[in-house]
Amino acid sequence: MGAGADESRTHAGLAVRVIPCLDVAAGRVVKGVNFLNLRDAGDPVELAKTYYEQGADEITFLDVTATVEERATMYEVVAQTAEQVFIPLTVGGGVRSTDDVARLQASGADKVGVNSAAIARPALVTEIADRFGAQCVVLSLDVKRSERMPSGFVVTTHGGRTETDIDAIAWAREAIERGAGELLVNSIDADGTKQGYDLELVALMRENSTVPVIASGGAGSLDDFAPAIRAGADAVLAASVFHNGELTIGEVKRSLAQSGAVVR
Repeated sequence: MGAGADESRTHAGLAVRVIPCLDVAAGRVVKGVNFLNLRDAGDPVELAKTYYEQGADEITFLDVTATVEERATMYEVVAQTAEQVFIPLTVGGGVRSTDDVARLQASGADKVGVNSAAIARPALVTEIADRFGAQCVVLSLDVKRSERMPSGFVVTTHGGRTETDIDAIAWAREAIERGAGELLVNSIDADGTKQGYDLELVALMRENSTVPVIASGGAGSLDDFAPAIRAGADAVLAASVFHNGELTIGEVKRSLAQSGAVVR
């Protein structure tokens, strides 16, 4: 069985991370499938605190309505969370300049996720990495299967609704060269299905990445997390299974530990 050898090569003894993701709109956490039919899931600061107490390794906030009037709300949410939660905070959505990053960092964010703005202007990745360090830059990829692409996967925007002409693997490689310190790989096909992560996509990203890979999209049960780690993910991200109270962070970590993964 080669999984153990692969695992040690991938993770080099590093603890794998469990990361709850909070999609925030107008100061509230929202849930949906493929970003559609969003409904209220609670107060972001309260939820973040709950997940921190449950043992989350990091918290990811995604500002899903990154319009000007909601922007101030998001800075406030980050600042309030940073006062109560002492693990890394990643914030994505609407980051278009290094000044946006500076303001988020001043509010308490440790890392920023870039997606659409980086696709529109790849130099943004370099600018953020040069000013704040590669460890600050998380490239967020919303990926769909596509026979049009050499790798079999295409980059999408607008929550998976708009396909680009960019191959997902080629873009990941370019972003790493430009200074991205981490890849957040979200499978649009798996997102919200609760049928498990896209393991083929995770494995392909792992083969082509020199930085940590976070698997996202599709977690539905305890059995879904360990296969993603075995496929090469350094971290697993989930939203609805935590927000719905179906699983706790602790349960996921115990399950991962039982599978042989190193957890904090």
